[in-house]
Amino acid sequence: MKKALLVALWVVQLIPIAYCLVHRSQFPATFLFGTATSAYQIEGAYLQGNKSCSNWDIFTHTPGGIKDGSNGDVTIDHYHRYMEDVELMHSLGVNAYRFSISWSRVLPRGRFGEVNQEGIEFYNNLIDAILMRGNFFCPKFFHLIFSCMPESWHSYWEVSHVSVF
Repeated sequence: MKKALLVALWVVQLIPIAYCLVHRSQFPATFLFGTATSAYQIEGAYLQGNKSCSNWDIFTHTPGGIKDGSNGDVTIDHYHRYMEDVELMHSLGVNAYRFSISWSRVLPRGRFGEVNQEGIEFYNNLIDAILMRGNFFCPKFFHLIFSCMPESWHSYWEVSHVSVF
């Protein structure tokens, strides 16, 4: 136990040294230092802005789906705090951001419905905030999250559709 504690203290003392060994100037100006997120894990705003339920909303709200009963209803509330998040990324020196699109926010009725302008506005505002900081963005169009309206539930799991993904 004592030896493990000494090793842990030694490792903690090395962190500042290791941190100083890598400098942004060691990389070409075109090198992208980035972050990445998943819509369900970061956005929150469950059913706000005309968003419908996603496959993950259904799964996490089903008793026993998640052992401790947690879900993505709030998460870190990126939907409302995206400007703060973009500023935080900028303060860290990050110049690229890969984020996923929540199709239940953009197409709340799945492939059978209209485009949700509030969802489009959210992603447009996010992209504008990223670009205003001179950063690069990379939307991920499929991150295993989709709208789950009753008339479209079965069609996502048909073999012909799954093979597309």
